[in-house]
Amino acid sequence: MFYSLTGKIVYSDINAVAVECAGIAFDVTTSVNTLMKLGNIGDTATVYTHLAVREDGAELFGFADREELSYFRMLISVSGVGPKAAVAILSVLTPEMLALSITAGDIKSITRAQGVGPKIAQRIIIELKDKISKLVPDKVSAGNISSAASVLKGTNSDEAVNALMALGYTHSEAANAVSSLDSSLGVEEIIKQALRNLARR
Repeated sequence: MFYSLTGKIVYSDINAVAVECAGIAFDVTTSVNTLMKLGNIGDTATVYTHLAVREDGAELFGFADREELSYFRMLISVSGVGPKAAVAILSVLTPEMLALSITAGDIKSITRAQGVGPKIAQRIIIELKDKISKLVPDKVSAGNISSAASVLKGTNSDEAVNALMALGYTHSEAANAVSSLDSSLGVEEIIKQALRNLARR
């Protein structure tokens, strides 16, 4: 029914934003990641939307880009995962991080989302693992995600990934650069070699 909304942000809180279009303000439930991208009150923003209709009413969900909306729809296709749980997951994991977590079978990362327990996380992984290759960003192949998944279990590698993200790289870029390196190396050495890998790309 609604593809997107473009208008002025007139209100926002930790899980919603109101976008005014032609004098009507639409209350849109969204993720923390989207709220960080949209801007401040008074700014013009576009949100890509999904209308969830239930017996007791309807609720509009919106995201800063079509990629996050695609992941939201993918999550709610899983049995037992409602729109609120999907938003909670996308608030703690970007689409790239979610793709990595699903491919790696990383239940712990998914259960960081409020209200999402191990059983639901396991179901998400089982039902979406084969579908994830269709939704990963163009710059990250499913094969690269699979090879990078091992860094989630390596302490030094994981610290190196976090350090690279602090330098401005995305989680997938950092994980891909680190995945081919020896996890027994010190963190500083892993970072140095990963930076060389990234510079060659």
